[in-house]
Amino acid sequence: MNKVILHIDMDAFFAAIEELDFPEYRGKPVVVGADPKDGKGRGVVSTCNYEARKYGIHSAMPISQAYKRCPSAIYAFPRMKRYVEFSKKIHSIFYEFTPKVEPISIDEAFLDVSGCIRLLGEPVEIAKKIKQRIKSQTGLTASVGVAPIKFVAKIASDLDKPDGLVVVEEGKVIEFLKPLPISKMWGVGKKTEVKLKAKGIDTIGKLAQIPRETIVKRMGKVGLHFWSLANGIDDRDVEIGHKVKSVSLENTYYEDVENEKIIEESIRSLSDNVSRILRKKKFRGKTITLKIRLGDFSTFTRAHSYKSLIDSSQIIASVCMDLYHNFDRKGKNVRLLGVAVSNLNTESGDQLGFFDESNREQQKIDKVIDMVQNKFGVDKIKKASLLNKHSRRIDEGDIT
Repeated sequence: MNKVILHIDMDAFFAAIEELDFPEYRGKPVVVGADPKDGKGRGVVSTCNYEARKYGIHSAMPISQAYKRCPSAIYAFPRMKRYVEFSKKIHSIFYEFTPKVEPISIDEAFLDVSGCIRLLGEPVEIAKKIKQRIKSQTGLTASVGVAPIKFVAKIASDLDKPDGLVVVEEGKVIEFLKPLPISKMWGVGKKTEVKLKAKGIDTIGKLAQIPRETIVKRMGKVGLHFWSLANGIDDRDVEIGHKVKSVSLENTYYEDVENEKIIEESIRSLSDNVSRILRKKKFRGKTITLKIRLGDFSTFTRAHSYKSLIDSSQIIASVCMDLYHNFDRKGKNVRLLGVAVSNLNTESGDQLGFFDESNREQQKIDKVIDMVQNKFGVDKIKKASLLNKHSRRIDEGDIT
């Protein structure tokens, strides 16, 4: 049986919920993200509605730039609990149609409906029913891509937003992909796009025409992956029970920071909170990553991996501190710091032994702090090293 995969992506999800809860926002530009502070804000745009996009505003844009483009927009701070409520409703609708659901994020998922056609009708009818169910039960719209492979379903869902439905039939995948710009390739970032265009590869079709051996020689495994997708080869199944791959937190400073003590304090605070989330979710990881964004918006990541699984705040902070001190910021101030732990597993057992007794004592302290925070709230107890006048609020987190 040929696969039939749907990629469902909610339209301007956060902003749409704000419009739903506050009808007076409708028809006006709505930007969800950090406080713009009259153009002096430090954070970024989480998302925005389609009215705001007419001004060139987009996700991940610095909030100060968004404000300059449209100071009259409505700027709403994210209400994650509310968004999660809607996300749960929407994902429960998916499971009414098929058990094969792979959540990708809070507002999108892949569905394999291959085994539901005889019962529920043709793929396009299934997609319409899901869209109608979401609209009637939540008041929100979704865009859907229908295709025989995940890669094409993902692209298709983005081609007719908002409230779109694009179907790519079996046998028409290559024809569909051929004229699309290379930027539509899943995994092709700005740097890769520039490199490919420099070689005259500006469409997916042109990439597909390059001999397989040539692309492998030039780009290795990554090139082979892109070449396969460009030729409509994508054997990935919809993964039931999406596996969490990483836990991360970021902190954007109100002002660019030069002071080493403030930076070190932030690293400890982020490490402490990432560690707490790991223990709460019963995860441990092998790879620790430090993200640094400087005042000129240049962004760097440094990582270190171990054979053992860890969740200790002491180990995470120590590794991140080493990564930071080995990084040359060339006199530039720091705008953002992030800490992530990836390569996760739920295995138990001893953690890294090189901290020995001090590490075991730290684990006991972590557990006590967890108990108090779980009962009375995160702010009720903190390590002494994290308490001083320079503390910054951790403003972004992600579990992927």
